[in-house]
Amino acid sequence: MGADHPAEAARLRRPLTAVLVTGPSMAPTLRHGDAVLVRPGGRPIRPGDVVVAVFRTRPELLVVKRAVRPQDGGWWLRGDNDLITDDSRAYGVADVRGRVVARYWPRPGRVPPRRI
Repeated sequence: MGADHPAEAARLRRPLTAVLVTGPSMAPTLRHGDAVLVRPGGRPIRPGDVVVAVFRTRPELLVVKRAVRPQDGGWWLRGDNDLITDDSRAYGVADVRGRVVARYWPRPGRVPPRRI
C-alpha cells in the first residue's frame, strides 16, 4: 500500500506530535524549553508514564505530567517537582491525549517512566 492511499497517508501524517514543555513542574525530568515527542494511541498508559493531558476542570490547558493512577475514567497526574502543585492535586482528573516517548531538544533522549 503506497503513501497515496488515504488510510496509509493518515497513519503516516501524525505518528508523533511535537510539544514544548513550559514551566518547572516536571523538573528535573523535563525542564522549561524542552521539546518532546508525543505518541497519541499506541500502548495503554501505565502508572509512571509521562503524558500530555487535559484536566477536565481546565480543558483549555494542555499539560505534561506523570500518570499516577487511573481514576474516574481518566488519570490522576502529578508533576515530578513536588514544590509545584499545578497537577491533579489542584485540578482533579485529566484525560490523556498521548504518551511522551522522547525529548528531542536540547538534550535528545528517552523520557523514562518512573515507579509510582
